[in-house]
Amino acid sequence: MMESNCDIREAVIEIPTLPAFLETIKGISESAGTHIICFDADELAGRAHVTKAVRHALRAWQEGRAIANTLEMEALLYAAGTRQCRVATGIGLHAGTNHCYVCLCPPSEAAATALGKVLAWTEEDWEEIDEEKQRRLMERYDITPEEIDAAGGRIRPLVLERVALLEVNR
Repeated sequence: MMESNCDIREAVIEIPTLPAFLETIKGISESAGTHIICFDADELAGRAHVTKAVRHALRAWQEGRAIANTLEMEALLYAAGTRQCRVATGIGLHAGTNHCYVCLCPPSEAAATALGKVLAWTEEDWEEIDEEKQRRLMERYDITPEEIDAAGGRIRPLVLERVALLEVNR
């Protein structure tokens, strides 16, 4: 499975109870023969963040050096820049309203159609990083104001660096 063989879409999901929703997703995934990876868009630095995390997870999975038992958790670990599953789940789904990047690896229209019954696909643009989101990202990825200054005021490259650093910190 190559990185280009994934489809990343935006969705809004209302989740009354997380365990039941995860079972629904697992069933769709198994019946469609695809991996479904959901990332909390409010906790990520945009689509590039998802793309980079999935690319690293796929490579680790293909090379037999994955930390997690599933590709889905491996991708969350990379996105969170940590080896701790408990920490990585903080950027996954949660009960309540979720603004998510949903990744289908490999792409599957059958899975997308089935998912469309339990979530709302959207074309919203979640690339903007406002002050509140920047504060959360700085805290989550341990980014200092000095690093932000050195990066020309841009946090996204620093977050992507943290994703890549998981390769080194394994």
